[in-house]
Amino acid sequence: MANITPTEPGYDAVAVTPSDTGAISARSLYIGGAGNIKIVTAAGRTVTFVGLAAGSMLPMRATRVFSTDTTATNIVAIL
Repeated sequence: MANITPTEPGYDAVAVTPSDTGAISARSLYIGGAGNIKIVTAAGRTVTFVGLAAGSMLPMRATRVFSTDTTATNIVAIL
């Protein structure tokens, strides 16, 4: 894979199964079903985004999407 800068669009997408232990490497997240999402950012900080709308994009690099405290559904990682 070539070097990808943060301003370039994603090169792939994959459905996310929230997990309190699993790791991902997402450039951003698509939220298919409304709710909250708890993630670990690329900087290592754990944060919960509350009240995300269905069909929205979360422009945060994420290394984990927790099952605990995540109520949003149909989450897709943009890689």
